Amino acid sequence: MEKNKQYNKRRKGSEFEDAAAKYLVGKGHRILAKNFRNRFGEIDIVSFDEKSRLLVFTEVKYRAHERTGSPEEAVTLQKQRNISLVAQYYIMKYGQYADIPVRFDVIAFHGEELKHIPDAFPFRC
Repeated sequence: MEKNKQYNKRRKGSEFEDAAAKYLVGKGHRILAKNFRNRFGEIDIVSFDEKSRLLVFTEVKYRAHERTGSPEEAVTLQKQRNISLVAQYYIMKYGQYADIPVRFDVIAFHGEELKHIPDAFPFRC
């Protein structure tokens, strides 16, 4: 039962990440990677914002209700540090992005409602 619950949670998360990616494409982003990971953690979506010419690292969070807190609150300081480390690795791995400014966004789903928070946090080390 526990394995099935975990699978359903991951599938639900993938659905919201897909919806977030579609939203970003509609805002003029080119998706470069989804679920990019290394030993420090994972970044849900890496995109290039064609309008502002920024490399954007987006964390996607979902909450059906706020009994356990808002989705934005789930992006803790430690999570921000991990995302920053993964972003730093991404930039190093793909050298063509070394001179491009970056931004860290959060896309929060409150139930089915999408809330995009551009520049949600600064680079943290």
